[in-house]
Amino acid sequence: MILKDKIKVVISDLDGTLLNSDHKISQYTKSVFQELHNQNYLIIVATGRHHLDAMPIVAGLDIPLYLVTSNGARIHSPERELLFSFDMQSDAVKAVLSLDIDPEITTVLFRENVWQTNKHNEKLNEFQPEVNYHPELVDFNSLEDLSAIKVFFTHNKHSKLIALRDQILENHSALFSHAFSLPYCLEFMDKSVDKSIAIAKILEKENFVFQESISFGDGYNDENMLKSSGKGLIMGNAPDSLKNKLSHLEVILANDHDGVAKYIAKELLQ
Repeated sequence: MILKDKIKVVISDLDGTLLNSDHKISQYTKSVFQELHNQNYLIIVATGRHHLDAMPIVAGLDIPLYLVTSNGARIHSPERELLFSFDMQSDAVKAVLSLDIDPEITTVLFRENVWQTNKHNEKLNEFQPEVNYHPELVDFNSLEDLSAIKVFFTHNKHSKLIALRDQILENHSALFSHAFSLPYCLEFMDKSVDKSIAIAKILEKENFVFQESISFGDGYNDENMLKSSGKGLIMGNAPDSLKNKLSHLEVILANDHDGVAKYIAKELLQ
């Protein structure tokens, strides 16, 4: 059976996948996704971004789609109705933030309407061409309620984040799932949160199964999604460590060369 006869659902990550290095969707990619919609494919975007951050980006596609955000902690319908929501408990977050974290590391709490951080970070601000989700500088020790969608750490040295990950998991591995969305972005979520779990909820609602889906991603937070799909594709710009770990999956053109859209145009829309 050729691919387009088998696939009914198209799933894509945003950063490093659907978005180029300027964090934008190209006009060509937009036209391809509009044709997917015209041909009745179910479309799901699954991202580590907060929903207030992701919504204006995917709105640029001008098509109805399901939106999975914060690595699976939120699901919104094509009508932007909140279908699923899961937060980390305050005590669990407090257990992480009370550790002796290297002060050079930027710490962020993703909350419903704001992201709270211990320091301003220009690199993070670059991810929002239009700021829809405002940073708030806080002292975490002064906050009583630390419940959050996810906890996010960033530093330009990957080794520092590896050390922090190991430090957190040493005593809290039963509480959290974690992922590197990029080598300099470490994210912790509740153990029950993963992009693939959220996508499975959507597929069940729409009467599809993973075998009928194709997915595109470039980060370790895409790993389960890529492995679960009928066809998983890794971006050319993904880290070599991910390509090696998922060596059975095909690698396609990089995000700056419209890799997702060109693959879809060739394999699904011909």
